[in-house]
Amino acid sequence: MSSGDLLNIHPTELKFPFELKKQSTCSLQLTNKTDQYVAFKVKTTNPKKYCVRPNTGIVLPGTTCNITVTMQAQKEAPPDMQCKDKFLLQSVIASHGATTKDITSEMFNKEAGKVVEEFKLRVVYILANPPSPVPEGSEEGSSPRASLLDNGNSNASLFDTVSRPYEEHKEKSAEALSLISKLTEEKTLAIERSQKLHQELELLRREVSKSRSSGFSFILVVLIGLLGILVGYFIKNT
Repeated sequence: MSSGDLLNIHPTELKFPFELKKQSTCSLQLTNKTDQYVAFKVKTTNPKKYCVRPNTGIVLPGTTCNITVTMQAQKEAPPDMQCKDKFLLQSVIASHGATTKDITSEMFNKEAGKVVEEFKLRVVYILANPPSPVPEGSEEGSSPRASLLDNGNSNASLFDTVSRPYEEHKEKSAEALSLISKLTEEKTLAIERSQKLHQELELLRREVSKSRSSGFSFILVVLIGLLGILVGYFIKNT
């Protein structure tokens, strides 16, 4: 925890669980250690990449304010997982009863006789799914210390190993869902056609029962038989 004359800040680093193409959040707590109203403002060197809520506010005497910082989904990992982004937290005494609406940019201007406290916070990336450590003596001819050194010098490679199977799994899942959807549509169409053929067959059977001509009845029976064969063949192929 970082402590100034106005606010206690925890933590002093913004640690984000890092995973490609996924948003990540971390929290920041500001505690007013005075008996006065304290206004704060949060700035960052990369405003398009982060969303801070709230980025300004008033902390009442003896109370704590929680801030949520959201990092937008990233398409690629930085070299060696090192981030150069930084945040600046400014705080100043505000008038009694002040609210967030009363905060202005001029309140944080450094002037003679006015104290504006500033704290810099750096950004740290943490692998969301770090690889499991290799047990001691698991590989013949390699020492545990050498394995640790290799892991420490290849953070980017390790991240690729974790993220690639996930991306491949997503692509295969999308293809499988598309194929299932297509087969479902074809099956529904086949069922509709089959029901239509059964309805026509039933109509022909009724016509046969009404007909008194033996020759005409024989032709209808033949047609019914042919339709039955066609229905069976169509259902079998679908």
